[in-house]
Amino acid sequence: MVWGKFRAIAMIGAAALALQAGCSGSKSAEFVEVEKYPADEIYERGEFELNRAKFKDAAFFFAEIERLYPYSEWAKRGLIMQAFANHEAKAYDDARAAAQRYINFYPADQDAAWAQYLIALSYYDQIEDVGRDQDLTINALRAFRVVIEQYPDSEYARAAGLKFDLAFDHLAGKEMEVGRYYLKRSNFAAAANRFRTVVEDFQTTSHTAEALYRLVEAYLSLGLTDEAQSAGAILGHNFQSTPWYENAYTLLTKQGLQPNAKGQNWLSKIYRQVLQGQWL
Repeated sequence: MVWGKFRAIAMIGAAALALQAGCSGSKSAEFVEVEKYPADEIYERGEFELNRAKFKDAAFFFAEIERLYPYSEWAKRGLIMQAFANHEAKAYDDARAAAQRYINFYPADQDAAWAQYLIALSYYDQIEDVGRDQDLTINALRAFRVVIEQYPDSEYARAAGLKFDLAFDHLAGKEMEVGRYYLKRSNFAAAANRFRTVVEDFQTTSHTAEALYRLVEAYLSLGLTDEAQSAGAILGHNFQSTPWYENAYTLLTKQGLQPNAKGQNWLSKIYRQVLQGQWL
């Protein structure tokens, strides 16, 4: 479920209205004396705050249910909503903590999949530009994989798969950025190692064609013509209609070379085994 599925609250009862009034004006939610209210009214207050996009206040009220009525059904419902409200408030550490508690306490519940998805999403939504440290991306990938593998029939599995692919592409982009950095500084061996990682470990991403082209550049600069031609051969087989292949073909032919698998290097082995089916 998502909080948008809940009914809009026009009136939440006299007692709940008193609770609403208790945190109006300059009085923040943290100073409302919630101890005097039953769990259902505190929960309704949390829903009310969600509906007006006061996510931090909503998280506070849902957390208070967990504190005041720890083993109730309302605490269970409030805990998953606490995780969601914290995520919407961009309090990602708190969102993950609440979601993990939900999974720990209610591992077989139908909302356990949602809790795991919120954990993954909290990492994913923190992924910034490709130049930053990629620990968040790796954590997002791991958490999305849990959703996909442990909750394959849930409504979150497909969304997790799509975001997994985007995060995976993002991680490949980091390798490409570092490889280009080395290439521009004529550190061709280090650059080739980064592009090799993309071809071997991230071959399903959008960066593979460029990685093969950059390998042609790096290997030609190193004088490794067999490797350069083999990279060009794979590029021509899988990405012949792209500018990356056209550019690689031009680089090779200017030196009297062709995009053909040559020698016993790692690229020629990929070409023969994967593309030609020659495993021996």
